[in-house]
Amino acid sequence: MAVPPSRRVALRRRAAAVLLLLGAVAYTAWVLELVFATGIDPVRAYVSELAAADQPLGGLFRATDLVAGLLVLAGALSALITLERRPWTTAGWAALALFGAATALDSRLPLSCAPTSDPACAARETAGLVPATHTAHAISSSLAMTGALAALVLLTFAARRHGHWPRLARLGPPLVLAELAATLWTLASAAAFTAGRGTWALGAGQRLQVLLVALYLALLAGCVGRPAGHKEVRKPKPEARP
Repeated sequence: MAVPPSRRVALRRRAAAVLLLLGAVAYTAWVLELVFATGIDPVRAYVSELAAADQPLGGLFRATDLVAGLLVLAGALSALITLERRPWTTAGWAALALFGAATALDSRLPLSCAPTSDPACAARETAGLVPATHTAHAISSSLAMTGALAALVLLTFAARRHGHWPRLARLGPPLVLAELAATLWTLASAAAFTAGRGTWALGAGQRLQVLLVALYLALLAGCVGRPAGHKEVRKPKPEARP
């Protein structure tokens, strides 16, 4: 028995939502540092230092980053193919696909050591004596976060403009503002560390940055998974009895 076209679209939409949600979960695998002894200070260190080549759990965190990137890439492409195409949403899904692809690439270009945790590593990095993967990792990380920020802004704007995702239209703007603030914190802290002025809680800022991206992905997954034409209806308040 042939599956009706509307049913196929609904199944593809749900598949995209599941991929995005699983990607969000995998992207928060760094919280495992609260359970396992990593030797990395979460307040000072980059999240990517957990996946450095010389770290005991580096292989685990590289694997979760790879899975997260591929899941988000697949979810974004699936949504791009399945959902109604409009300029803002198309650009948003393309930016999210960039984030997924760059995150997956990032996992294949790990740091050789942890510069904020190992003074010798920091000295080698300053002197340019570390592998080229350090520079490549910085580029892929920048591409990933650029894609994430662009996706957050574009998809939120599309939700407010077209009204197809009321929950994203309502919750997206504060998440975008918080993400921009966390990104500025991370960039300022990274600049301070590079200049030898301390870390300025670099690790805390970057962890907030990636956590907000994961929360946005989960919110987006919930919106994408809703049936076509679904409208959020608020229950009327019960009338007060005389």
